[in-house]
Parts: sequence; structure tokens; C-alpha cells
Amino acid sequence: MAKKILIIEDDKFLRELISQKLSKEGYDIKEAVDGEKGVKAVKDEKPDLILLDLILPGIDGFEVLAKIKEDPGLSSIPVIILSNLGQKDDIERGLKMGADDYLIKAHSTPPEIIEKIRSVIK
Repeated sequence: MAKKILIIEDDKFLRELISQKLSKEGYDIKEAVDGEKGVKAVKDEKPDLILLDLILPGIDGFEVLAKIKEDPGLSSIPVIILSNLGQKDDIERGLKMGADDYLIKAHSTPPEIIEKIRSVIK
């Protein structure tokens, strides 16, 4: 059965690009365009992995991450942050809050993102 990946990302171009690449790799892709929809989708879909942007309309990615990690039914779902926030403080905060990895958009190509997802959901 295909692993389900939820992409929480408001940038339509990037979301669709990653979606297409992951679909080609055989993953079942779900998408959410903002923080509230993201949290709802996590609860509804129970994905195998979440790819999370931090700068989102409504509640931001840190808040989404906090809501996921404080819910015992969801807290074990791996989260990879994919963000433009490249400051050391942001990265440390994301990882301390329970993200499995932190990728900076400008430094990550789609193949690298896929590789990272593979390594996290083995």
C-alpha cells in the first residue's frame, strides 16, 4: 500500500511540483494550503509523513507542528519542515518541537526532498 504524504504548503507552484514528483515515486499525496486545513487534514488522513511549510496563512507551521505533537494520536507521525526560514533559531526551534528534519527551500532540490522523505519513512 502506498505511503501517504501530506504536503502543507501555501505556494501553489512548489506544492504542485513536489506533489507531482512524489506521485511519480508512488506516494499517495494529500495537500493543504494553510495551517488550519493542514491540522484538519492530519486528523482526517493520518498520513505516514507530513511535509510542512512554516510560513502559512492563518496559523503558522510552528503552531501546526505544536498541535500535531501534542495530540497523542498524531504525535508519532514524522514531520519534515520545508521552509524559507533558514535562521539557526528557526531550525533549532523546529527540531526541538519534534520535527524529524528541517530543509531550507532555497537549498533543497525536489530529488533531495524525496531522498529525505524516503529516509524518514523507511
